[in-house]
Amino acid sequence: MAFRLGGRVFLAGLAGVAIAAALSARLVSPEPNPADDWHLMVLGIAQDGGIPQLGCEDPICVAIRNGQRKRERVASIGLVNPTLKKAYLFDATPDFVSQVDTLTGGRVPDAILLTHAHIGHYTGLMYLGRESIDARHVPVWGTERMTTFLSNNGPWSLLVSRENIELHALPAGRPVALGDGITVTAYPVPHRDEFTDTVGYLIEGPHKKALYIPDIDSWDKWSRDIRQMVDKVDYALLDGTFASADELPGRPMTDIPHPLMPVTRDLLRGTRAHLWFIHLNHTNKEIDAPDVAKDGMSFTM
Repeated sequence: MAFRLGGRVFLAGLAGVAIAAALSARLVSPEPNPADDWHLMVLGIAQDGGIPQLGCEDPICVAIRNGQRKRERVASIGLVNPTLKKAYLFDATPDFVSQVDTLTGGRVPDAILLTHAHIGHYTGLMYLGRESIDARHVPVWGTERMTTFLSNNGPWSLLVSRENIELHALPAGRPVALGDGITVTAYPVPHRDEFTDTVGYLIEGPHKKALYIPDIDSWDKWSRDIRQMVDKVDYALLDGTFASADELPGRPMTDIPHPLMPVTRDLLRGTRAHLWFIHLNHTNKEIDAPDVAKDGMSFTM
């Protein structure tokens, strides 16, 4: 006895029934959801000046220059979905070209989201101009002060007037859907806001959530409770610029305030998220600590 399934003929019997059942299950199983293929990638972990930093003669900088250790790119993260062939970049650093290569293989990201206007977080936009790729209408998201700054100050204003970039203002504290299961919320944080304000990002994927705050003066100065914020997410990539208050002899820490890593650890002990430090200065002796993010790490979202 024989039967037909999907245009093919199978013999009856126990073996035939087993084959038919397996093929039937395969035929009716749902297709994978492309939105499930989102990943968060760490693209750099260093403070704005990178590591080695200009003029640095510390052992880590010497070791890197001697080829005994890899360079550390400036802090940035990305979201990538290989199935949908989409990618979003958070912060446009001086290592922009290398980081885009890592994220997309060299294709310009579908959007760039900026935290603030310090050199390590937006100057990579220059590679979108006519001296480089001469991009067209790349969406760039930032606060209203950030987008106004880019529009009114050269050379960034040339990117706007020549339509290399297309500016979008982010509403503070309100979720913005980027599509395909990704939502971002920009939260203002206290920082040295010489030109623009500063934000961190809550990033929500189809299955996981991440908090990205590479720069903040102090958790105590923030209007939000960092413990509550971290308890809502799966991954927390937070400011790890300094581990000790005596890292910069001759320079008062009050000029460049950041929460110290041991303080942040104690403050967040017992919270839900996996804590990863990012944005480390070249003087930070805890750069190899287990809770410091590593360039190239990837998390499912």
